[in-house]
Amino acid sequence: MTQGLSDILKGVDLDLTPYENLYKYFHANPELSLQEEATSQKVAAHLSGLKAYEIHTNIGGFGLAGVLRNGPGKTVLLRADMDALPVKELTGLPYASSVTMRDADGNEKPVMHACGHDMHMTCLLAAAETLANTQHAWSGTLIVLFQPNEERGGGAQAMVNDGLYSKVPVPDYVLGQHVMRMRAGKVGSRPGTIMAAADSLKITVYGRGGHGSLPHQTVDPALLAAHIVVRLQGIVSREVDPTDLGVVTVGSLQAGQTENIIADRAEIGLDFRTVKLETRQKIFSAIQRIVEAECMASGSPKPPVFTPTRRFPPTNNDNDAASQVAKSFEQHLDDFDGDTPRSNVSEDVSTLATCKDIPCCFWFLGGIDAQVWDKAEEEGNQTEIPSNHSALFAPAIQPTMEVGIKSLCLAALTFLKR
Repeated sequence: MTQGLSDILKGVDLDLTPYENLYKYFHANPELSLQEEATSQKVAAHLSGLKAYEIHTNIGGFGLAGVLRNGPGKTVLLRADMDALPVKELTGLPYASSVTMRDADGNEKPVMHACGHDMHMTCLLAAAETLANTQHAWSGTLIVLFQPNEERGGGAQAMVNDGLYSKVPVPDYVLGQHVMRMRAGKVGSRPGTIMAAADSLKITVYGRGGHGSLPHQTVDPALLAAHIVVRLQGIVSREVDPTDLGVVTVGSLQAGQTENIIADRAEIGLDFRTVKLETRQKIFSAIQRIVEAECMASGSPKPPVFTPTRRFPPTNNDNDAASQVAKSFEQHLDDFDGDTPRSNVSEDVSTLATCKDIPCCFWFLGGIDAQVWDKAEEEGNQTEIPSNHSALFAPAIQPTMEVGIKSLCLAALTFLKR
């Protein structure tokens, strides 16, 4: 069966022009996490047009899944995510987003597909059509799942909590991919941990406000927060084993509204990444220790408040599943790396697998135009290429899409054997 995978796919004459147009539609019409209603409807309409899938909508919000039953055999779930980011697009593309939406707090925000979810959806819809058109060549059950709210880390769990696996069969494998800052056409995977865990939280520290000309009558939360930010930088460099993974990032710091007023509080937005559970606990304990000690040192009138905002598990590839997928990729893709470096970026796809102890395999899909990548590599400045979550992130439509479709189909067919 493995030797015939390419022959199966070559037998499908899939016109990619409509999918390129669909990608541009998704890119120009992004929706924030938990608000993916129109996107979900567009996906459902396309799946309905294929006439091969039973469709289940509104799972865990605007999540949906299509099920194609094609005889006895394994059940494979292919997953894509749908939500976009509160980023103002600066790519200058003719199909760039100009959308704004109100976020969960009611604030109007620009919205952009700055993480490739538009490409993920398009590739999965095209793979769904390809696999529907090749039912003669495989046997089993295929689930194509479109997940909401990945960016906030809650969508996969919400779908599970809403009875996903009472609506669709429990899969034998959960598979997926993510567009990354790599040369377009390249695919990379690895056994074991491929993406780190991530925790985000908001820390509120309290001062005593007053006039900027009378600092001795106040407790300045801006100065307190500044001390905390500096001290946090020592956690990874001095408390985490250098052979282990740890990242601590302060992504936001807010205090006060104007220049001559000392505020009564400051808010720190913090994110940290780990692989090991014990390292996660060590970093979180260090954050608490530092914040509480700095509040005491500054004479803060109230204890700090720690508010978790999101939690991503590590993405761990099952060794056997990853090995089987790698064999298919090595034989049928032009540029595959079976030992791609682990990423500190995080995902919640594994929740769809760990909730039922299902083997998971996830891989990276290159999206950077080959000429742009090769020039940057020659000059040694790949870090200057816009990455995921950048306002300038713009995957090359091809060959990214073509390889993304093929990768999904190859991975599914690896397990859907006659």
